[in-house]
Amino acid sequence: MADLKIKALHKHYGPVHAVRGIDLEIPAGEFTVLVGQSGCGKSTLLRTIAGLEDADAGDIEIAGERVNDVAPKDRDIAMVFQNYALYPYMTVFDNIAFGLRARRTPKSEIEPKVRRAARMLAIDHLLQRFPRQLSGGQLQRVAIGRAIVRNARLYLFDEPLSNLDAQLRDEMRGEIKRLHQELGKTMIYVTHDQVEAMTMADRIVLLREGRIEQAGSPLDLYERPATGYVAGFLGSPAMNFLPATVDEQSSGPAVRLTPTLSLPLPAARRGALEARRGGALTLGLRPEHILRAAGDDAREGLVRYSALIDLVQPTGSRTYATFRLGERDVVAELQSHDVSRPGEKLDLALDMNRAVLIDPETNRVI
Repeated sequence: MADLKIKALHKHYGPVHAVRGIDLEIPAGEFTVLVGQSGCGKSTLLRTIAGLEDADAGDIEIAGERVNDVAPKDRDIAMVFQNYALYPYMTVFDNIAFGLRARRTPKSEIEPKVRRAARMLAIDHLLQRFPRQLSGGQLQRVAIGRAIVRNARLYLFDEPLSNLDAQLRDEMRGEIKRLHQELGKTMIYVTHDQVEAMTMADRIVLLREGRIEQAGSPLDLYERPATGYVAGFLGSPAMNFLPATVDEQSSGPAVRLTPTLSLPLPAARRGALEARRGGALTLGLRPEHILRAAGDDAREGLVRYSALIDLVQPTGSRTYATFRLGERDVVAELQSHDVSRPGEKLDLALDMNRAVLIDPETNRVI
């Protein structure tokens, strides 16, 4: 395994500036997920690391070696693509062994390596089948097996699960994470799916328009977003955003949503707004931070609100309830039996300890 360092990396496609001065260090053995909306530059960055695209500026170092001018085959990188890229007239065994044979690995070493990789991926009983005889999940396992059998320095995954159905994606997420724990290799994984990013990553790198918006552990980005974009990207259902102003009350600054509705902040949150009295801000509340009020709950920072439920969406273990707060519709993630039907009145508790306060001019979290 090896560490990776990227310094001031730029990549253009004609007038399109796809990667804009990215600086990134990935320690050896880390599972890093590059995530972002389509067109944010994540796949371009991955392909540039692999050498499939040439960098226009900047440096890429693998294990301390600058590899900008090193051919892809000599970078000792294994890559798994979205479309599997298997050879249809080769058996599973031969598909997995192909890279080893291309590198002139001794025959005596090929079979045990292929069989070990196949056992790890639970496809050892499929080695004599052809790709046309396999399901989507099995095809993906073969593609991953072809990569891990090589014992490369870096493993790159370019949206490998996007062609699978929901159940198979769930299974394969667990398989890939377990694989990383067993191999201990440096892995970089590209996805647009924030659930994949949150469940798989040691560290998430969230990209936006060719730049890094924020990088950190999944919980760092989820609980301490640096910008409104990060706050809104991570989380399902998405964070509720409400336009507001800073209101002065006897206890200190509060968040005013309408002339008649103001939400007091706990003491620990007021200091950030002292200099913004009367100014605009955006209030962010995650659905799971809107609770059904308990009669004896008097914790600081919980603001009671009587809501008229407009829409109920049961999911089994949880129920999503939509109601009007200020001048916007917001979603609360409640226990499955907290609400049963639209039109119901419900006392809720808004957890202002967990609220995200955003400067609407800079989109930075205050």
